[in-house]
Amino acid sequence: MRYFHWAFGLALLPHTAHALEQPPEDGATMVESVPDDEIFVAAGFEQSDGAWRKCGDPGTASYESGAILARGDFNNDGSPDAIVSEGGTFCFGMAGTGYTLVSRGQDGQWLIMDERIGIPKFLSTKGAGGWPDIEVGGPGFCFAVVRWNGTEYALNRKEYEGKACGK
Repeated sequence: MRYFHWAFGLALLPHTAHALEQPPEDGATMVESVPDDEIFVAAGFEQSDGAWRKCGDPGTASYESGAILARGDFNNDGSPDAIVSEGGTFCFGMAGTGYTLVSRGQDGQWLIMDERIGIPKFLSTKGAGGWPDIEVGGPGFCFAVVRWNGTEYALNRKEYEGKACGK
């Protein structure tokens, strides 16, 4: 079974690389440096045995502890933002990963802007407040694109390689 997970992981490598893409250049303004610990805590992670964890995976072979995928000022408001991921099929099914997008408000309090199962990819299109649309990838060929509407990231459309698909 362990070999299955390893082989399955190799099959997902092209999709996993997708998760490491940074926000568009015009949406990644540099802001003050924020310690990793602060970002993980803001995203709801807890440190255990030297790793940051959130989903409750009991230690399956496919589990990958928390990682900060990107940090910057994604909506150009002058405050730090970050996107944190965690992996494993126990918690995230065939997508194999989940993410949490956090932003520190002008009052210094961190907010979870979005969290869901899937592989996040920032797009050049934007929603309210200058927040980039996020393509939520995973297995298949038609992905949800969520847009910030001022209250939450909600489904805006579905697309594959920039072209509309599905309903």
